[in-house]
Amino acid sequence: MDVQVYISADMEGVTGLVDAHDVQLGGHDYEHGRVMMTEDVNAAIRGALSAGATRVLVNDAHSAMRNLLADQLHPEAELVRGKPKRMGMLEGLDGAFDAVMCIGYHARAGALGVLSHSYMGHEIEDMWLDDRPMGEIGFAQATAAAMGVPVVTLSGDDAACDEMNAWDARVVTAPVKYARDRFSARLRPATEARKAIEEAAAEGARRASRLRPPFTEAPSTLAVRWQSATVAAQLEVIPGVTLRDSRTAEVTEAVPQLFRLFGLFMRVAASLTDQRPYC
Repeated sequence: MDVQVYISADMEGVTGLVDAHDVQLGGHDYEHGRVMMTEDVNAAIRGALSAGATRVLVNDAHSAMRNLLADQLHPEAELVRGKPKRMGMLEGLDGAFDAVMCIGYHARAGALGVLSHSYMGHEIEDMWLDDRPMGEIGFAQATAAAMGVPVVTLSGDDAACDEMNAWDARVVTAPVKYARDRFSARLRPATEARKAIEEAAAEGARRASRLRPPFTEAPSTLAVRWQSATVAAQLEVIPGVTLRDSRTAEVTEAVPQLFRLFGLFMRVAASLTDQRPYC
């Protein structure tokens, strides 16, 4: 089976991690969090390879995107590291891939999930795609699908897994922890969690050929409600962007273009705000 696998690796949904100090540069347990993230990704790589994957590309998709320990990553995988990236959390993905795996993902803003948020902590209050509430999971799934590549596997807490299956029930999920609240969880033992990731990745890779969606350039509408009206006002300057209200900016384009535009939205917001995520 000739399968090319793309892995987008976030950090909040990684085995054992529950707090900002686990996932933020300078946090007390961040260096340990990097090890845990690398091992979760390695489990997904092993699963993909066991199912016949011939190529695995990993994109470090968290924060500064320099979290994964390159020298400890599985030697048969390539790594995209650092930023800026035009496609952010999906940098390097194109129609040549057969499957996307989202490892270490988390639930959207407002959900009761571990470290739940949508891209920018407090700064983004909500997001919609064609009026459907979404976060990073929904946006990744919709963008990959528009490019003709199915999301086949996701790991994270139970809230993230439920969110993924609401977008596409065919995705194989691996819950590595069960949310008690936003900064607490019941954890699966690390060896058990990584076995679950490996098995989910293998099964997802095997299903990939049956799940491939058609490529589409059909337009969709992205709306983002910001905590600050200042951000929305500045975004309105971008051609095609309009305001639903003083804090909600929207734009209509093909979904991959929306994903790229949203990266620009975040750069504008970051230049105007100094909000620490998870505060």
